[in-house]
Amino acid sequence: MLQITVCMIVRNEDNHIAECIKRLRPCRFRIVVVDTGSIDRTEEMARKYTDKVYEYRWCSNFSDARNFAVSKAETDWVLTVDSDEYLEQANLLEMEDIVVKHPQGIGRITRDNPYSMNSSQMTMKQQIGRLFNRKIYRYEGAVHEQLVRIDGGEPESFDIPLTFYHVGYVAEPEKRARATRNLEMLLDGLKKDGPDVYRYYQLGQNYVAMNDTDKAAEYYRKGLEMNPDPNVCPFLQDMVESYGFCLISQQRYGEAEVLLDRYELFAVRADYIYLAGLIYEGMGKYENALREFNRAAATEAFSREGVNSYRAYYEIGQIYEKQGNADKAENYYIKCGNYDAAVRKLLQREMVAGMKV
Repeated sequence: MLQITVCMIVRNEDNHIAECIKRLRPCRFRIVVVDTGSIDRTEEMARKYTDKVYEYRWCSNFSDARNFAVSKAETDWVLTVDSDEYLEQANLLEMEDIVVKHPQGIGRITRDNPYSMNSSQMTMKQQIGRLFNRKIYRYEGAVHEQLVRIDGGEPESFDIPLTFYHVGYVAEPEKRARATRNLEMLLDGLKKDGPDVYRYYQLGQNYVAMNDTDKAAEYYRKGLEMNPDPNVCPFLQDMVESYGFCLISQQRYGEAEVLLDRYELFAVRADYIYLAGLIYEGMGKYENALREFNRAAATEAFSREGVNSYRAYYEIGQIYEKQGNADKAENYYIKCGNYDAAVRKLLQREMVAGMKV
């Protein structure tokens, strides 16, 4: 069995750390916890589950803290986990087979991030590089740290069958507090080191977490203007989609249409195809929009929940309703299942029908 050490850095996480470690224990991972200055019971609770608990003086650099934790691992293979990430699914035998085939790569976990949109609870899936051999990789970057090869070579990534639920993503105040905390470090790094695609991407992500889509769009745009290479920027797909959704939220459809220039490159995920549908719909190009929403519904790969099912069907229903085809609209609203917006549309139609009777 592949020997793995889970390394986590924590600070004031006594509301998460016990559950996090409990979920990991059946996998028989070794656990290293590095506390960066908690004033609650985090360290005390961690010691109930592992004797590998270390104190580290915080220096406003996440990579330094991560690398310190990695140095305390008992194995060369390390899995980085945050204390607000709860393991949901794991297939260790399959994972070991995959790692054997990619001994110099970075294993990407699946992380489910719950969020709210239009008063409905959604989930966004992320593939994040977390499993690696510490003889080959180390962390770099003060905030939103990245794994880089020690020898300077290009990293290789592969997916592993581990799924985590990101509890910390749920609470809006907690999410905004983290974004505010990280913002200063990101802006400081930008000032010191100059333009950087990944830093622009993370600034955009931060401003989205702070509900400032205007600022988020500004930094996404700056990053994309650097013409990043999709082969070396694994976050580029999400950057393009996130930029597009920010523009759509502000009804800037003309600017968003430019993102369709590289349709063939990015139309590998339902999120982008669904975005294309929203752009066409906002511009009144309904036939194009219908084509894209139907294509999104038939696309397997996705990040944001519903873009290849009920959210796509809802937009199709919206278009048919605008075109005066109430029966077709109703059929697609029914296909949305329990999606709140579609349920409201169906209830409204029942009320209108009742009034006519």
